Amino acid sequence: MPLSPLEHDRRYGELDQVMRAYLGQPADDTPEQAGQALTAYLRHTWHSRPWALAVAERQLREYADNPPGRLRLRLGEFYAIPDVGLPQGEIQSWLRCLADHIRASVETGEVPAPAPPVTHWEWHARFPELGQFLGGWFSQDMPDEFDDHHAAVEDYRHSTDPQLVARLVGELQELLALELDESDYALAVAELGMEVDPPAPYSPSGWLALLTGQLAAPAGED
Repeated sequence: MPLSPLEHDRRYGELDQVMRAYLGQPADDTPEQAGQALTAYLRHTWHSRPWALAVAERQLREYADNPPGRLRLRLGEFYAIPDVGLPQGEIQSWLRCLADHIRASVETGEVPAPAPPVTHWEWHARFPELGQFLGGWFSQDMPDEFDDHHAAVEDYRHSTDPQLVARLVGELQELLALELDESDYALAVAELGMEVDPPAPYSPSGWLALLTGQLAAPAGED
């Protein structure tokens, strides 16, 4: 039978986070240098959950040293490594390479320099509530569900716990503080799930600033 959620997380939870960091990214790590996906994972995890790095290193190494055998495969009690574009025979050595880079980062204290997110995983890991908001309220169906962008924002504000709204405001302020180019803000909102254009005449950053003010206003003030 498949692993229970608790057993999955105990054995493979952080390994799964590392693998998710490779969504849309090449597994191009070498013994000499970590690739972009692993660097993004290290950058965010050092900042948000540094204790998880040791867990990731252990789970990666244990999986590489003890891949699922025939019995576990037949019972479904294993974690399936997603397709990262490598031949099956190279997966174990690649996992050990990742574990080596994580261990070196922990042992030396070398942390990737602060930077804007560069991968899909890192955007959502750093701005989780903004991803929920944009993906849930500004999908391609938004024009059919709401009269305009303002109405969609108000629907979110009035149907969401105030603590989550406050968290979203904080994430918006953090995103704006990055002072990205306008094209990079357009990329950011697309990575976070927005499938419609900002309302005219606003640029992506201009709309994010307007949105921050709308959500931060006291209830009853639009």
